[in-house]
Amino acid sequence: MRKNSIKHKNNFKATNPSEQTTAENIRVLFEDNHLIVVNKRSSDIVQADRTGDPVLSDIIKSYLKKKYNKPGEVFCGTVHRIDRPVSGIVVFAKTSKALSRLTALFKSRDVQKTYWAVVSDAPPKNVDIVRNFLWKDEALNKSFASNQPRSNAKESELSYQLIGKGEHYSFLEVKPKTGRHHQIRVTLSSIGCPIKGDVKYGSKRTNPNGGIHLHAREIEFPHPTKTKIVRLVAPVPEDSLWTAFLSSQFNL
Repeated sequence: MRKNSIKHKNNFKATNPSEQTTAENIRVLFEDNHLIVVNKRSSDIVQADRTGDPVLSDIIKSYLKKKYNKPGEVFCGTVHRIDRPVSGIVVFAKTSKALSRLTALFKSRDVQKTYWAVVSDAPPKNVDIVRNFLWKDEALNKSFASNQPRSNAKESELSYQLIGKGEHYSFLEVKPKTGRHHQIRVTLSSIGCPIKGDVKYGSKRTNPNGGIHLHAREIEFPHPTKTKIVRLVAPVPEDSLWTAFLSSQFNL
C-alpha cells in the first residue's frame, strides 16, 4: 500500500452545492510560462454544458488577466477533460505550442493519471486489471460496459488497488490506461463498486453537493518545452470521508 502521494441528466438538485471556482479562489497546483494546472472542484465544468455555467478555461483567463495585468486577450487551451462531478487535476496550456504538444502526449498515452475513488462495496479483488468494452449512448450521455466486443464499443483498460476500507465504504486507487467516456465510473460499477454519489452508475443516493467521490489525485507527464517530468498531486476535497481515510491510512 502506498503511504504518500497518494452531467449527468437527471432532476437532482444539490441540497448543499459546493463552492464554484472563480478567478479569486482558483486553486493553482502549478504554473509556468507554458502551463497552468488547477485542482478542480466538483461543481466546475471543463466543457460547456446546458447549465451555461462558466467553463474553467474562461475562469483561468480571468485569473491570468488580473494576475499579470494583461490588457488584451489571454490564451488558455483545454488539454483534456474530466467530468463535472469529478474533482481534481486538470491541465491547461498557456501557449499554442504547449497545447499542441500536450494534446499529443495525452493522445499517445504518455501521461500517467491516478484517481482515488470511494465506492460502496469492496471490489472482487484487492488488486486487478479490468479490460472491457465500452459504448456510449449519446441521448443518455451514459456509457455501458461489456466483457465481449461489439460493433460500436471501444476497448478499455484500467487497474485498481484497494488502499483503504471503512465500515461502509472502500477506497480505491485507479489508474486508467485508456481514456474512454465515463470509463472509471462505468467500469467500477460493472464490477459491483459504484462510486459514492454517482447515481447514474448505480449509487443508491446522490451526494448533497452534487458531486461524486472520484478525485483526479495525481498526474505525471513530460513538460512540453523542457526536459523534465512534471508530477503533481491534488489535495482531496474537504469531506468527512476523505478526511477519515487520510487520517487512518496516511496519518494526515
